[in-house]
Amino acid sequence: MKRGYHHGNLRQALVEAALALIAEKGPQGFTLSEAAKAAEVTPAAVYRHFAGRDELLAEVARQGFDIFAALLEYAHDAGRPTPLAAFEATGRAYLAFARKYPGHYQAMFESGLQPGKHPDLAQVSAKARATMDRAAEALVQGLPEGRRPPASMISAHVWAVSHGVVELFLRGNGGPQPWPAEDLLETGIGVYLRGLGLLSPDR
Repeated sequence: MKRGYHHGNLRQALVEAALALIAEKGPQGFTLSEAAKAAEVTPAAVYRHFAGRDELLAEVARQGFDIFAALLEYAHDAGRPTPLAAFEATGRAYLAFARKYPGHYQAMFESGLQPGKHPDLAQVSAKARATMDRAAEALVQGLPEGRRPPASMISAHVWAVSHGVVELFLRGNGGPQPWPAEDLLETGIGVYLRGLGLLSPDR
């Protein structure tokens, strides 16, 4: 099926074109003119919707964060029996998103965009982070009040571990790996939670 602008929604056609180009060349490997060509419109038509390539990438990233936030929220809220199970589910959702939406993931995290320069992007990325913070907040309630680290710090650490597993092993940048990415993430989070006293040593 030929890709292009056929249905009156040029803005979304350009997003789809950008996703295809990201898959082929990476988030910094294409021009706005190439996106226009892939969407079968003139470069001049593109500028009615996006001021430049970064604006187009920001829209791809915004849509990605919207999907990401929804997946995290579903993973956290879908009948998880304990705060620990809900917290672990958000980590697995991170990997699931990166595997299923690689183009969006690259626009979000590998394009060099600064969310602060794109208000819509900043808003939806904050929504995703808020779900991770909420999962961590429920988890730390199991610690004595004087020993509770900030929930936002815990979610930031787990986000960093999840991101590292995705970059090095799910996306293959760390070379061949004998363990599945999910196992690496689960054991990494387990070591971290045991250090905080949130997981018993025999688990």
